[in-house]
Amino acid sequence: MFEIERKNFLGQDVIIHPTVISDNAMAVLIDTGFSGQKDIFLEEFEKASVPFELLKKIIITHHHLDHTGSLPSILEESHHKIQVLSNELEKPYIQGEKDLITKELLAQMESWPEQWRIDFQSELSNPPKTIVHKIVTDGEELPYCGGIVVINTPGHSIGHISLYHKQSKTLIAADAMVVQDGMLELNQQSMDIELSQKSLNKFTQYDIETVICYHGGLFNENVNECIAKLVLS
Repeated sequence: MFEIERKNFLGQDVIIHPTVISDNAMAVLIDTGFSGQKDIFLEEFEKASVPFELLKKIIITHHHLDHTGSLPSILEESHHKIQVLSNELEKPYIQGEKDLITKELLAQMESWPEQWRIDFQSELSNPPKTIVHKIVTDGEELPYCGGIVVINTPGHSIGHISLYHKQSKTLIAADAMVVQDGMLELNQQSMDIELSQKSLNKFTQYDIETVICYHGGLFNENVNECIAKLVLS
């Protein structure tokens, strides 16, 4: 798990937690942070003792700019082909075929401070665009690094996915959940909060020892029990 900070995004410093899974044959990166963070990712690979040359796959959990921002520059940095994977519903946004600015987002932005609106519209004016090479489907097991299972968890976004690494019993929740004040919580920042709540039920099918949330990081205390409580709440 990487820990990467973006200073002064919409008035606050944001820490995100992309994940790299690796073995002797390859590395898989899950999400790529904000734009302009390529060099930070290269540093994080070095800190984790994972050669950047091993990176063969990048899985994008959803199209939001804090997950796709450095994708084009990371791909450009590589001297070999890296395959990009995503959910089918997220693909047109990642490829720049659908507009990131929706009526709902514009309405939400009306209540923001003026400088926030200016900064965010600047980010959206030239969003990252990258070809998605492979579509992943719900329940699919990707034969990488001990097996990575795709879990469709819509709600935060239309085609949001989470991932379960079988070998380590680790759930990469992405933005389906957050760690807040040391507690595992449903992410309230959601396109459809009821659907987000419903999606949590899928996690109960797995024996999870560790959760990595994109916002909040690592959680490993009675994970299955905590998720079961969230499902019932």
